[in-house]
Amino acid sequence: MADLATALRDFNKERKFSRKGPLCVALVITQHARKMGLPLDPDKLLTDAGGQVLGLGKGAVQTVLNRHGITRVLAAEGGRTSRGSISNMREYVAFLNGQAAGGAVDLDAVEAFWIERVHEFFSAKPFKIRLDASRSLRTLVRDVIAQAEERQRNTPGMQYAGAVLQHLVGAKLDCALGAGNFEHNSFSTSDAQSGRNGDFFIGDVAIHVTTAPGEAVIGRCRDNIDDGHRPIIVTTARGLTVAEGLAENAGLGERIDVFEVEQFVALNLYELGKFAAEGRRVAVGDVVTRYNEIVEEVETDPSLKIEFRQ
Repeated sequence: MADLATALRDFNKERKFSRKGPLCVALVITQHARKMGLPLDPDKLLTDAGGQVLGLGKGAVQTVLNRHGITRVLAAEGGRTSRGSISNMREYVAFLNGQAAGGAVDLDAVEAFWIERVHEFFSAKPFKIRLDASRSLRTLVRDVIAQAEERQRNTPGMQYAGAVLQHLVGAKLDCALGAGNFEHNSFSTSDAQSGRNGDFFIGDVAIHVTTAPGEAVIGRCRDNIDDGHRPIIVTTARGLTVAEGLAENAGLGERIDVFEVEQFVALNLYELGKFAAEGRRVAVGDVVTRYNEIVEEVETDPSLKIEFRQ
């Protein structure tokens, strides 16, 4: 049981199966495993046309959820129209078959694991942004980061603030430049691990986003300079002074641009909104929408999303 639980946790983390589409796939394929037995043939789990996963739909998913007392709808189409459902199915089938190769698989325990992930999905509360004409746009940015920091204090080991900072900057850049100009990565994928020049690399500019600038980020900036790139550090108000001091100590004070994130994002919101009240509302909505799309694409924790209230 312990080995199965560990394997499920590892698979979920590596394959990002805590999103609603993959969760639907996991629930339905687990039912197929109950009926057909293991190992499964993934080719037999496709519709006749081969374009969708067999039996994947709202009805099948809700039947499983209802059995566990869950009445909320996980996905309107039950994951049927989710991009990547077939590849998710094949990955999950390969996982189950791998477990079966080592002995009998407790499918009750497997189902219980995915039901817990569904509970987590529904209980995850997004951060909140409220647009108030009497408050500055910098305050909007400050508020959402403060919420992330508060949640981080209450959940030791989780780096919510860093993730929010990274994806907020990424969303702002996408809205300013158009999506597709650079790659987005999960917050846990560090520059050093992936060999990336920075969190975002655009033109000859490497952008490093961090809540706690240290020697490591200055070292990556030095590497950027040596490679002929221009490094930028985007950080919090507290991190600004620290980053500038570290850059000066490294003899790079005049070669690294350091920006405070509230100003970095807020000024762009004014520009995107063409300095008009209605334009600002639309710009904030667009950035939040893009931010949530990025979280959906690269993270497994839906509580990182932002709810925009007007």
